[in-house]
Amino acid sequence: MTNNADVIIIGAGSAGLAAVRQVKKKTDNFILINDGPYGTTCARVGCMPSKALIEVANAFHARNKAEAFGICGSEHLRIDIPAVMRRVRALRDRFVGGVLKSTEAMGERSRAGRARLLGPNEVAVGEQVFQARCIVIATGSSPVVPKPWLALGDRLLTTDTLFDEETLPARMAVIGLGAIGIEMAQALSRLGVEVVAFDSSDTLAGISDPVVAEMARKALSEEFAIHSGHEVELSGATNGVRVQAGPVDIEVDRVLVAIGRKPNLGDLGLETLGVTLDDRGMPPFDRSTMQIGDLPVFIAGDANADASLLHEAADEGYIAGVNAVADLPTCFQRRTPLAIVFSAPGIAAVGQRFATLESKRCLIGSVDFASQGRALTAQRNQGVLRVYADREDGRILGAEMCAPAAEHLAHLLVLAVDRGLTVHDLLAMPFYHPVLEEGLRTALREISQQSLGSRSDLSACDSFQAEALD
Repeated sequence: MTNNADVIIIGAGSAGLAAVRQVKKKTDNFILINDGPYGTTCARVGCMPSKALIEVANAFHARNKAEAFGICGSEHLRIDIPAVMRRVRALRDRFVGGVLKSTEAMGERSRAGRARLLGPNEVAVGEQVFQARCIVIATGSSPVVPKPWLALGDRLLTTDTLFDEETLPARMAVIGLGAIGIEMAQALSRLGVEVVAFDSSDTLAGISDPVVAEMARKALSEEFAIHSGHEVELSGATNGVRVQAGPVDIEVDRVLVAIGRKPNLGDLGLETLGVTLDDRGMPPFDRSTMQIGDLPVFIAGDANADASLLHEAADEGYIAGVNAVADLPTCFQRRTPLAIVFSAPGIAAVGQRFATLESKRCLIGSVDFASQGRALTAQRNQGVLRVYADREDGRILGAEMCAPAAEHLAHLLVLAVDRGLTVHDLLAMPFYHPVLEEGLRTALREISQQSLGSRSDLSACDSFQAEALD
């Protein structure tokens, strides 16, 4: 039996739901097909449950600063890990429940099942065949786990399974030091787990600025052991898992694998589209339209392995949805790159990264938060921020940081990059005292003093050179 629709959306994750919202503005004749759990990766196993765990971990870790504030008795505090995990799941279920309302309201237009492409206008789900003018692929992603490691069974965890644990083990290895690995390694350590973290690369969280990278490694190493630069081997042991990496050979109770996620494109039938797939099995697509080649097929979100972030998935779903119901595709200007790791100190990158800069054409300003006034008062005085600006006109090009309040500093800087603001534009704005953002002003002043010329407006106001005032 063949059914006709204007648009078929494959996948009910963040990108798929964003596409549905746009398609619904033009037609009710659409079908949303989803295989596997509903509720989006972000709400079920990603952004939200991980932040719930991080918040608890940070709250408990704050006891270590109590004595410095003159607060006594913090050594008597204890943590109930089963209660922590119940809270994480309760919040997760709440978030997932809110997302599920959007798919439940679609009725028969939302169908559970495994979709397979039969061509650029045709999709099969079991015995049913659906034809459509356009197709949006938004099938999401799954954790990467090397096949030999699967033999470890429930001794191996990913973020797809971690939050369902009733309790946490005493010793744990975290494999992978990207954003997820770093966030979870630190959170688990702060919850009392003995954590040892590994990565085959020497790069942490994608940081390319060597000054920021050194600060991140130093800060994180104070809380858990980090071993990088060697391939990791896992094997079963009598009481857990044996982890070998270069000179390191240890046993732990469980392993959290966070080495990345892969697009859910297996057996989807991409070969029926008649386009050449790359060595990863990915089709060519235009990230300004999300269109695959010149076909009436669009690919969005984690499925295209381009930028696995919620706001990017939402944007890509929006673009795909708009173009799926348009006569001709519209090219969209993508947002300024922004990436944040919710560690402490926070890690963030905005706009151009250090590795992509032309050194002769840029100026760099830095601030070390060790002696920054507000950071000192809060016992958060660890971190560094590096801002990059164009040597000719002073435009802010980007920044990398491992710093307190990184998530907020990053949003201020991404606005500056997006609007083409200069160092002097930012220095001309008010900085209230005392705030962590004054650290940004310190970095901007360093750039201004290098070779941007003198100014007669308030952007030239100098620092006091005193912790209490700057």
